[in-house]
Order: sequence, then structure tokens, then C-alpha cells
Amino acid sequence: MQNSAISEFPPLMQQSDTNAWAALDAEDEWSNFSQLQNPESQEWYSYLVVDGMRCAACAISIEQALNQVPGVVSATVSAGSNRARIVWRAGVTKPSHWMRAVSRAGYRLLPAADAFTSDQRRRDRRKALWRWLVAGFCMMQVMMYALPAYVAGPGEMTSDMFNLLRWASWVLTLPVLFFSCGPFFNSALSDLKHRRISMDLPVAIGILITFLVSTAATFEPTGWWGREVYFDSLTMFVFFLLTGRWLELRLRDRTAGALEALMQRLPATIERQNKDGSFSRVSARRLVVGDVIRVFPGEAFPADGTVILGSTNADEALLTGESRPVFKATGAQVITGSHNLSSLVEVRVEQVGTATRFAEIVALMEQAAIDKPRLAKLADRIAKPFLIGVLLAAGLAAAMLWQIDPNRALMAAVAVLIVTCPCALSLATPAAMLTISGALAKRGVLVRRMQALEALAGIDTIIFDKTGTLTMDHMNMVGIRTAPGVDKVQVLQLAAGMAMHSLHPLSKAIARACDEKSMAEVSNVVETSGFGLSADTALGKLKLGSARYCGLPEENAEISKVHLVSEQGWLANFMIEEEIKECAFSTVSELLHAGFQVEILSGDHQFAVEQLAAQVGITEVYANCTPSSKLAHIQHLQQQGRKVLMVGDGLNDGPVLAAANVSVAMGLAVPLAQAQSDFVVLGGQLSMVPQLISDAKRTLKVVRQNLLWAAIYNAIGVPLAVIGWLPAWLAGIGMATSSLLVILNAARLSLASTNGSTKHNGGQ
Repeated sequence: MQNSAISEFPPLMQQSDTNAWAALDAEDEWSNFSQLQNPESQEWYSYLVVDGMRCAACAISIEQALNQVPGVVSATVSAGSNRARIVWRAGVTKPSHWMRAVSRAGYRLLPAADAFTSDQRRRDRRKALWRWLVAGFCMMQVMMYALPAYVAGPGEMTSDMFNLLRWASWVLTLPVLFFSCGPFFNSALSDLKHRRISMDLPVAIGILITFLVSTAATFEPTGWWGREVYFDSLTMFVFFLLTGRWLELRLRDRTAGALEALMQRLPATIERQNKDGSFSRVSARRLVVGDVIRVFPGEAFPADGTVILGSTNADEALLTGESRPVFKATGAQVITGSHNLSSLVEVRVEQVGTATRFAEIVALMEQAAIDKPRLAKLADRIAKPFLIGVLLAAGLAAAMLWQIDPNRALMAAVAVLIVTCPCALSLATPAAMLTISGALAKRGVLVRRMQALEALAGIDTIIFDKTGTLTMDHMNMVGIRTAPGVDKVQVLQLAAGMAMHSLHPLSKAIARACDEKSMAEVSNVVETSGFGLSADTALGKLKLGSARYCGLPEENAEISKVHLVSEQGWLANFMIEEEIKECAFSTVSELLHAGFQVEILSGDHQFAVEQLAAQVGITEVYANCTPSSKLAHIQHLQQQGRKVLMVGDGLNDGPVLAAANVSVAMGLAVPLAQAQSDFVVLGGQLSMVPQLISDAKRTLKVVRQNLLWAAIYNAIGVPLAVIGWLPAWLAGIGMATSSLLVILNAARLSLASTNGSTKHNGGQ
């Protein structure tokens, strides 16, 4: 569906001159729609909304225009979401360069953050609604005037009355042609101007031929074109086509609703404390780390921070998947985009802009919105050749029937142009993928790569990490055992000083057990992923980590141990207790019952891993694994033909998450793990794993149904249109219905996913 008209863009985007584009070239403006990807090469990536795009052929034209700009590293455009992702080098090109290139191609780019406003969408819908209403009103009047000609017997109507009704129909068709059909003609003219083809070109040609033939028959009925007029068919076709596009627009709005709702959660202004202690309302973009803000009930938190005065309940559902309000007392952390539900609180700002978790979530969702699954890429590749084939088929139909009846030949060509529009084909995959990704996002699951939905439907082996995945993401230190003569407080302070430099759950447990102010100062901290830490301390070089890393014999124990050793020998053991997630039992049971091979792949010692595996019901256990041995195990399974899903969240999970066929990062996964994963479960609910698999299989089924329907529709419609058995109005109904069926079939995924989520959550 075409987006808003140019006049509806924000003031900056209403101008096409160099000065307007140059305004976006200021580096301080880039952060509003771009992020720095590589500081060394000055590579930025920008997310934008494309105006004027209607199908996969348009997306290909835009990608080609962008990739020809020097300094543009890559460009990906999604026809399903009308969004683009551009990677560009700041030292070579500027936003104005690639925006101008897209403008020359007949399209328009709008920074994504500016496009998602309720006013903008309201204007889009209002304009589309007016076009539809005008077409509907005129269609009913034209059909009323056409009815007497169909039912009147010979001699029952005078020629004057007959001509008057035709002229009235012609007049009533003009508003439909010049107002309701405006988007089709504008798009077609742009296609001709830029020597390309999109789905609106054959539609516009069909509408124009029908109108011209009917006009000629109205004013000169004795010509070779015959006496038949098709004003009723034309207006009916336009009405049904606009009906389809109107519903498609609404359904696409719902599909993009999760991303839009997320981006609209940030307030435009917030009350900030002044130097004299008073508060004044400022733009949320002006906040910096250290500011104190006042957030009222009903407002969203504009930054990550800590509550310093008051207490409240916060809604974090869209950000973490937690459906219940979360109580926030003084000292509690609040996250950007969550809503203050009950009381006024004061918050000290700790993270703003791209450093917030909210920004990371938005970036993941934006990337998913433009990602193209394999089936969608296939549809993109055949879109242009298909449209060219449509024009050739229309010409063939006209040539075949011209000798028999020129009027019938032209109408057959029109029917071919209309019935073969590849809307359903180009929407078949992205409609389903975007719908399910939007539904998952509302439940706290982010889809980072659309291709993973295809791969997830075919997995047969599921591997879990243990610590922080099957167990809670936080652990507790429950005891310390020291060497003779070693002070427990001193070794805890030393170990905590080292542990605070690591993101591993075991390290976090030790760091939490010691007051931050009393932690010992350490230097030259080095973390060996999957093993432990080393550092220079007041007692010399120390190591903190596993028995193997510290050069100690392995021990079987019912509790995890972290060892501290010096160059002279063993100093202390820190006993860490972990708790199995409540949903781990039902999740593993459900996966085993479904026939999946389920394994645990952990770096922890054998006894602890086997004990946990026995509790949750997993028999395939691999312990004492290093990052390299984990990777080797994944690759070994893949060489055997297994399709592997890896579920983890630790720092040492990055390589295996990347190597697995599909990967899921749980809740508080470290950035490296999230960067390598296909899905991110923000709340860490293990029950989402079987739900994800079920959703992926359902999505692939819907995609195949959509593609099959598009193929059957064209296989039936094209031959009928070529031989002239399919009238234009019926072709229009078929075209609109085919697109609607694809969209509605995809929309079922949202409801099915919600019902499935309710079932799984109820079982936790």
C-alpha cells in the first residue's frame, strides 16, 4: 500500500532541494535515525521508511539505486514492511547523497523514528478512506444508471434516454479516475519516467484502456471499438481494489504495531531537576547521565536509571515479557520505555540514547522488520520478470482476439493486466513473517533474523546451556572455605574485586556477596572465557575460576565451587548455589514428548550438570566443556545431519550460538550472545522455546498456503482472462480478494500465537 503523499511529510521532508537534505547531513542529526556500526571505518547503519513503494519490484529498484551510491556499503529494502536498512561510510557519503538517489528513482526516504506517529498514520488512513468512499459512491450511482440497459427489452428505452444514462455514467466515472485512481496513475507515470515496472503499471494501463474504450463508445458508438461501455466494471474494479488496499493498510498497521508501540513509548518531554532544586519540563532528548527527573503516573521512563525518591509499579510487558506490574522501590532500576503506573517517583538517569536496553530492543526489531527470508527473496527475484510477463500476456491476449472482436480483445488485455497483479505473491512470505514477529514481540520475544523462522521449523535437536538458562540467571554465594591462616573477609574482598570485571553468573554471585566499597583493588584483569579470571592484587598474581583453570583436582560436589589460588597455592573455595527455573521441568518434558533430542552442554563440572539433568529429565549430558569443545560438539551433530537449536545466555555461548542452525538468547544474555542469536527472549522464560518452535512451524505452513493460493489463483485466472472469459470487474475482485486472503491468512498467526502463549504460560 502506498504511504502518505509528499505533502504529508514533516516540514523538513516536504522540500526536495539540496538545503533540506543537507540538514540531515549534520552529524548531530544522525543519532536520530542511525547508529555507528564500526568506529574505525566510520560505518553507520540507518533505518528508514520508504514512501511510494508498493511491491517487491519497487524494493529491488530502490536497492539498486542505493547500492550505486559511492559510500553505501549495503542496502536492504523490505516490501512487506516498507522499511529500508542502509549501511554507509561517513567519510565517503552523507544522508543527502543516498536520499537524493532514491528521490531520483521516484521514491522518498523518511527517518523511521519520524514516520511512526499517530498523526501521520491518521492522515494516511483518512486519505485512503476518502478515495475508497468516492469510488464506492460513484460505483453505486454508475451501476444504477447501467442497470436499465441490462434489463430493458427491445424498444423499451429511447436512444436519448440510453445516451443520457451513458453520459451520466461517464461524468460519475471522472472523480474515480482523477481522484480515487490517483495513486495508480502517479505510480505508473513514475515507473515510465524511471524506466522500471511495478504492480501499479499494469493496473493503471488496464484502467486507462477501459476508460478510453468506454468513452469512445459513449461519444462515437459506430467506431471499431463497438458500442459497449464498461464504466460499471471500471468503478467496481477500482472500488474493490481500494477496499483491498484499505484493509491491507489496516492489517499492515497491526502487523507493524509492536514496533510502532515500542517506538512511541518514549515521552517527548519530561520534568528535569534544575540546579536550584526546582523542576522544569524539557525535551527528553536533552537528558544526560546524572540528571534527576520526575516521572508522573501514566508517563513512560525516558532513560535507564535508579529510583531515588518514592516507589511505584512499572509496566515492563513489552520490554521484558513480564505481564504483571513490577514494584519499584527506592534503589530499584527502571528501564527506558516502561510505564510508571501508580505513583510519582524521582529517578537518577544512568543510561540514555543508544546505550539503553530500550535502544537495543528497537534496533533488533528494526533489523527484523527489513530482514528477508529465503522464500521472500525468491519472490523478489521473480517479481520483475513476472510483471514483464503480465504485459506480454496482455499483448498476446489482445493479438489473439483482435481479428474476432477488437473490443473484446482490449477487454481481455485489461483482464489479464488486472488479474495477474502479483500482490499476493509478493505479500505471501513477508505478511506471515511480520505478523508472527509482531505477535512474538508483544510477548517479549524479539526475532533478529527472519530466516531463522524457516530454519526453526526443521530443527530436531535442542541443546541447553545450564547456568543462567536452565537455572535462574542469578546465583547466591552460600559459603567460603579457606586454607589455614587465610582470612575469609580478605579473600572475599579480593575475589569480589576480580569478579566485578566479569559478566558470568558465578562471578556476579561473588561480587554481590561483598559490599562494593570494601572490594579490593585489582589490576590487569584478564578473563579466559569459560574458565576464569586472573589479576594482579596485593597478594600477587591470583586466579579465580574452575578447578581446571586453577590447577586443582576436580571434585564431585552437590554445589558449584569457584576457586581462588595464588602462585604459592590454594587460598579459598566459594560455594555457589543455583536454582532450577520452575518452567524448566515442563519445558523439557514437552520437548521430549514432541520427539526432540534434548541435551545439556555446559562448562560446569560433571556432577553438578548430571544432577541437574536428572532433575529435569535430560539424559544426554556434556560437562566440563570449553567454548571450543562446545563448538566442536555442535559441528559434529551437524555433520551427522542434525538440525540444532542452541539455547544459552553466557559469555562463552557466543561461538555456539553463531554455529547452531538456530539460536535463542535468554533474558539477561550478555551483548555478545545476543549479537550471535536469532531470537532474544527478554524475560528468560524457557516455556517460550516450544512455543517458538510451534509458531515457526505454523508460520511456514501459512507461507506455503499463501504461495500455493497465489499460484492456483494465477493458474486459473490467467487462461480465463487470455481467452476473454473473465470480465474486468471480476478480475478486479479476484485481484483484491487474493491479496486480502493472503493478509487475512497471515493475520491468523497473531491470534494462534496469543492462544498458544496463554496455554504455555498457564503451564508454568
